[in-house]
Amino acid sequence: MPVRIYKPITPGRRRASVISNEDLTKKKPERSLIKILKKKAGRSGGRITVRHRGGGAKRYYRIIDFKRNKFDIPAKVETIEYDPNRTCRIALVKYEDGEKRYILAPDGLKVGDEILSSREKIKIKIGNCLPLEHIPVGIFVHNIEISPGKGGQIARSAGSWVQVQGIEGKYAQLKMPSKEIRLVFKKCLATIGQVGLPEHRTIKIGKAGRKRWMGIKPTVRGKAMTPKDHPHGGGEGESPIGLVHPKTKWGKPALGVKTRKKKWSDRLIIKRRK
Repeated sequence: MPVRIYKPITPGRRRASVISNEDLTKKKPERSLIKILKKKAGRSGGRITVRHRGGGAKRYYRIIDFKRNKFDIPAKVETIEYDPNRTCRIALVKYEDGEKRYILAPDGLKVGDEILSSREKIKIKIGNCLPLEHIPVGIFVHNIEISPGKGGQIARSAGSWVQVQGIEGKYAQLKMPSKEIRLVFKKCLATIGQVGLPEHRTIKIGKAGRKRWMGIKPTVRGKAMTPKDHPHGGGEGESPIGLVHPKTKWGKPALGVKTRKKKWSDRLIIKRRK
């Protein structure tokens, strides 16, 4: 899927690039599988919990089937569509009983392909969904469950993949996109293949306005503020932060400080990403 580079007729166009829409087979989403997406603008209970969020283009939320729990009923891929809420494409599939669902479109999935979801051992084919215990070593998978039946939570963004390293007891060894190796219950479902649109990482936004369309507002550096507004603020001209270690706006340590707290899943990590 080619990346389209604009002619440099304006400063904003000079570095901008987009993914071409040649692969899309339908413009409007399935009416029964969308809902209104209410904007929160980074607020929880009226308070700003995530800064620099707000505005952006209006969009519907596409209801994606992350659980893939319609077992042993073949489905046919009807369309490949754009989803404004995620980086990859989505595929509309129609099951033999007439039900339609959206799934994440793996790289190489085409209109007319037939896919299947099962708890048993089935053919290793792009788009098929089955437990990790039935997937051979070395195969790339995506949309992986952390707990059986909860729905896929790992490797869902464009171009991401996880490699099956082996099966040990009741766990499967997985090599994550970050190169971390961890254990996941072998009964968890995973979908065969890499998530589509790997070219997404090469896209250049090109101008500030395009970020505003995405709902992301400008970010001001701490040392460009006053001392009242940020610990890094103050000083004449281009001043350093004036501290031994960087801090957040609220005086907490920042940049390089470990923020992960002890979790029950720490024991499932065999090799850290670093």
